[in-house]
Amino acid sequence: MERALRSLARRALGLPSTARSRCFGEGPTRDQQPSRLCTAAARGGDGARTFRGGLHAAREGWGSAGREASKGRRRPEGRALPIERTRGSEILFGVAPCSMALSQARRDLFRLFLKRSGGPQRLVTSEFVLQAAARGVPVLHVGRRELDTLCGGRVHQGVCLEATPLRFKRLEEAEEPGLGDGESPNRQLLWLALEQIQDPMNLGALLRSAYFLGVDRVVTSQRNSCPLTPTVSKASSGAMEVFDVYSTDDLRSFLKAKAAEGWEVVGTVSQSETVENVPVISCLEFRWNKPIILVIGSEGDGLSLETQLLCHQMLVIPSGRALHPGIESLNVSVATGILLHSICSQKLRNSD
Repeated sequence: MERALRSLARRALGLPSTARSRCFGEGPTRDQQPSRLCTAAARGGDGARTFRGGLHAAREGWGSAGREASKGRRRPEGRALPIERTRGSEILFGVAPCSMALSQARRDLFRLFLKRSGGPQRLVTSEFVLQAAARGVPVLHVGRRELDTLCGGRVHQGVCLEATPLRFKRLEEAEEPGLGDGESPNRQLLWLALEQIQDPMNLGALLRSAYFLGVDRVVTSQRNSCPLTPTVSKASSGAMEVFDVYSTDDLRSFLKAKAAEGWEVVGTVSQSETVENVPVISCLEFRWNKPIILVIGSEGDGLSLETQLLCHQMLVIPSGRALHPGIESLNVSVATGILLHSICSQKLRNSD
């Protein structure tokens, strides 16, 4: 670049080619006396001003030309291309939800969107292409901006799937748990009932824990409850795609009916709460000897008083230290995971 600057300076000053060697001390005339222009430049005369001005102009010209060339080489900022959605569809996002939805036959699937990429992501992409081909789902390779727009800026991991929504199943559609020959009707069954869980992240985490720990059925109240959204599926790591979730518009009547059939209804409270005429025990003391329904209340208020009074027992999680006022409780999905594990571990111990 320095040589190019010198050449531009010579042209700006109208110097012959030999001036470069005499001025800058290069070439075969290195030992010769410097030119009058170089001498003037050293003394700070008019020649110096002329020289510096020409060199400055050369540099400015070079910089301007370089910037223009750089702009020409720079990749233009792309905008997300608009993608029209199929009417009545929603966008699943994330590797696990999309993979589980493709592996099941519970949704109508319209299009699979994959991020254009190479490297390690290519293996994931090829697996999705095979899954989509098996289901006859068209595959579109798009940019990150298009995926961001499709899922509203959520973490999509390079995969989005256009599909019909999942709905809650009605309890009337549920098949009664089958019993094998000689099997007791009081065998260990565990259902999870959710009263007004509103946060989709909590609902997704609850479904993931319930599926992992072996809950037989999940029932949620219709009123003031979160629907089965793509965010719920993502938070459940795809468990929502393979696990039926039921709803009822009258949770209390449902609990009364199951209690009349011999089920034990178990609620939850924090350590500082008491419930009139309902015993409160540690989850470590609870014994699972009949079919049970574990009832979980909403994030803010917990179980309603009417629902608490329908419970046979209330479970509490013992803390590991003295707690400051205001932080005596756990997140609802964390607390449910602890309670389910405490209960389900009894089945594992009895099967040994």
